[in-house]
Amino acid sequence: MKFFLDTYAMVEVVKGNKNYARYLDKEVSTNMLNLYELYFVLLRNFGAETAKKHFQNFKKFRMEVEDSCIFLASQFKLDKKDVSFADALGYIMAKENGMKFLTGDKEFRNLPSVEFVN
Repeated sequence: MKFFLDTYAMVEVVKGNKNYARYLDKEVSTNMLNLYELYFVLLRNFGAETAKKHFQNFKKFRMEVEDSCIFLASQFKLDKKDVSFADALGYIMAKENGMKFLTGDKEFRNLPSVEFVN
């Protein structure tokens, strides 16, 4: 099984949450928007050095965003206003590419194609 790492998942890996770290042994992907969000969260909470280090570590998992995913994610965001733009796009990219969306965000708890981890 392939997994899409949302920002929540990447932050949990950085924080040392073993429930998330074990997924790094699997085939994983993310996108540049989630990497941007990751960098911001880490910059705010841990400083520039830590943010840059982890940005570079996760960047190797980046996949390109297809136009069709932007269109679908925009509709998803309209319907589910409480998710971030990054998470809406990541969720749709995961679904469209046959991946599980790895997250702990409560907004995704009962959605299809989600691997929900505390």
